[in-house]
Amino acid sequence: MNADTLRKKFLDFFKSKKHKIIASDSLSPADDSTVLFTPAGMNQFKKEFLGFDSGFKRAATSQRCLRTDDLDKVGRTSGHLTFFEMLGNFSFGDYFKKEAILFAWEFLTEVLKIDKERLWVSVYKDDDEAYKIWRQIINVPEGKIIKLGDKQNFWPQEAKEKGPNGPCGPCSEIFFDWGKDTGCLKADCNPSCDCQRFSEIWNLVFTQYNRKEGGALEPLPNKNIDTGMGLERLTALMQGVRSNFETDLFKPIIKEITGCLSAQGAPSGQRPTTNGLIYAIADHIRAITFAIYDGVMPSNEARGYVVRKIIRKSILHMRQLEINKPFLYKLVPVLSEIMKQSYPEINQRQENISEVILSEEKSFFAVLDSSEVLFKDKFEKFIKEQSPQEVGKIAFQLHDTYGLPYEFSASWLTKHGIKISEEAFLTELDKQKERSRAESAMKGDVFNVRDAMCNAEETKFLGHKEYFLKARVLKIIKEGSTPAKKITKAEKAVIILDKTVFYPESGGQIGDAGELFKAKNCFNVLDTKKIGKVIAHIGVVREGSFKTGDFVTAKIDISRRLCIARNHTATHLLQAALRKVLGSHIKQQGSLVAPDKLRFDFQHFKNISKEELDRIEEVINSCILENSFVLIKQKSLKEAKKQGALAFFGEKYAGRVRVVSIGDFSKELCAGTHLDNAAQIGLFKIIHEGSIAGGVRRIEAQTAHTAYKLIKIQQEVLNNVSFKLGVPWNKILHELDKRDSHIKELEKELNAQKMDSLKGSIDDLIQSHQVINNIRVIAKELENLDMNLLRKNVDFVKGKIDNCIVALGSKSKDGVVLVIGITADLCERGWDAVKLIKAAAIQINGSGGGRQDFAQAGGNSPENLGRAFEELKSIIINNCKTNGDKS
Repeated sequence: MNADTLRKKFLDFFKSKKHKIIASDSLSPADDSTVLFTPAGMNQFKKEFLGFDSGFKRAATSQRCLRTDDLDKVGRTSGHLTFFEMLGNFSFGDYFKKEAILFAWEFLTEVLKIDKERLWVSVYKDDDEAYKIWRQIINVPEGKIIKLGDKQNFWPQEAKEKGPNGPCGPCSEIFFDWGKDTGCLKADCNPSCDCQRFSEIWNLVFTQYNRKEGGALEPLPNKNIDTGMGLERLTALMQGVRSNFETDLFKPIIKEITGCLSAQGAPSGQRPTTNGLIYAIADHIRAITFAIYDGVMPSNEARGYVVRKIIRKSILHMRQLEINKPFLYKLVPVLSEIMKQSYPEINQRQENISEVILSEEKSFFAVLDSSEVLFKDKFEKFIKEQSPQEVGKIAFQLHDTYGLPYEFSASWLTKHGIKISEEAFLTELDKQKERSRAESAMKGDVFNVRDAMCNAEETKFLGHKEYFLKARVLKIIKEGSTPAKKITKAEKAVIILDKTVFYPESGGQIGDAGELFKAKNCFNVLDTKKIGKVIAHIGVVREGSFKTGDFVTAKIDISRRLCIARNHTATHLLQAALRKVLGSHIKQQGSLVAPDKLRFDFQHFKNISKEELDRIEEVINSCILENSFVLIKQKSLKEAKKQGALAFFGEKYAGRVRVVSIGDFSKELCAGTHLDNAAQIGLFKIIHEGSIAGGVRRIEAQTAHTAYKLIKIQQEVLNNVSFKLGVPWNKILHELDKRDSHIKELEKELNAQKMDSLKGSIDDLIQSHQVINNIRVIAKELENLDMNLLRKNVDFVKGKIDNCIVALGSKSKDGVVLVIGITADLCERGWDAVKLIKAAAIQINGSGGGRQDFAQAGGNSPENLGRAFEELKSIIINNCKTNGDKS
């Protein structure tokens, strides 16, 4: 039975048990700051667990999850994974232990036909209720029910003793027995033994308590069920294999990797180390691909940093397998074929995702190729002054920043006689793992104060058509999340109404501002946000006072709302224009819709030319001039997607959605505020475009009055330039070209004079040389020379003498430039200007390159030019340990 069939059987089974089937949440949950990535199926149901009524009491999902706590174990064991799917069924104050246990047993033994004799269960040591259900109703033999403690069978783990405060409860696990002839072979072996005889299949969590400060457990008024079963582990069991990596979810990926190894003659046998590396790569490409699929682009921050780290770890595994060029990106089509039934969009976006991974691979291979220079910069000082502890810490920094493993750094250090403390490295690694666990796992405030507001009554939003209305104050919350009955002048607070016209911040659109008033009492609403289905009016009392139960008039700032609506409708036109001009691969990564501007982030892997930007702007303004009508309709999510409506990145949609169409040009799912027709935008002007991350670009634009003001300012600048140059505006470029040509002629004459002067001073330059290890060395700073003139000086010297290394530098307000030339006879003896320039350039905080006889570099630390010269001399004194003089 393949994984797709298992996933479908699970969801169909619980649908038959009156569960609402909920789509998987993103790996990057937009409305949950307590986790870095989605680690479990329950995370998207926090509000429901707190008592919020979403219209269903039972739910089931196949949730994609990502955990990095055990990243180093992936591939070394049969079960550890970074990315996995968690099958789960949930009850929010509906059924409890008996039904949860009955459902699980029925699915495993009747739907999947797993032999009952092969199943064992565990219960919490004090949970007599669960024990009796298993023993008396399910009829599991007494000898196959084991009682375990707080660490194994309570959620969160050891919560009674260690916290966090909040909902918690005992759990019961179901295990599959692979047989007495496996594992430790002891007669008394049971699921508490870690000998691998037993595989945990399903964990049933009975959330029945609320932990209070001090560890006291009080019963919850509504008891909940939260279960989790790994799809990969279940697939392995149903396919009769012990390892996740032997299932249909992994085998095609592994086949592609081993095929690559065979093609290049690299090791691809059955050695455990080799297989472990292949398995790790197969796991990691799933995590990488689905993270990018969910909008997490590799970067140096937060989620993006984790994705980049996993990519780099995969590349290091590849190098151990002697794959020394980009290859990971080739696995994306293989994975998309495996997952296409449940995730068809992966198939549609595989080229886009592959490009992101390829770009990262090229970047890290470049880092690895330059590791010699990096190691030399970080560690060379320890040759004379050994400090193993400090070296271990620096090695960890390289591991954490560049993904360079301990063994890679240790090998170089041993070769150069530098001692390293592995203990210091591991200490730093443990600290980093703790930070990772704190971010990747569920934090102590899983159900935080913000979520507690979900208990308030749902706010009815009527602001799509109305700008003011009468409403009743349901709740007042002062600063510090303190509920209050009354607020007075100058007090800051959050007010919750039974209904409102204020649009809350959502989908990139900022919240409305305005006023709540009754008679002479006025509350300035400065911002509006949504928490669950409750709309929070955030602001300050300007006059008078307000108390719960008051009837008030809620009125938005209409002019501000109109500006926001212009920019929101324009954002839709922008996405449509980008897809028309650049291609249908364009996918929104984020946006900001404010009164004064709009910002749109999107996936695209090439620079956008001026001509393309002009075309995008032209397409949008043409649509505005055509006065396309904005049509808004409510449709089912399935129907909207079938009609080609675009969805906003990271947004979760209900069964019924709001579809915003602008003529035949744009169609998107959107709950935001919009215009009646495109002509109301007036004017669209792009003010900035650029890259903000690998494969992600950003466009900022303005509309209507703000765009017109910008054009007026630009026109004023143009008029001033025209006046100063003394030509009409349409001849400014011609005049600038003419003056530029004149300046170049003057510079040419000046350079010729400098060249004559330089030729006359070459002999003095040669006379300034030092002899180091029988080599003439010229290292000198020359004032006010550019790179070209420095190079000519080097050529003059090399034309007059041999057995010479010439290093010349010049400072400017922009930084410093440095050149190194080597005479032909020294090149034949193995000296290399490129290696010398790379070592010296580090001192000026720069980088460089070139060829063996000549190299150049630039840097932004001109004050360290002297240190660069000293570094060069040091290398020569040490008989070119960096370059290996063959003489």
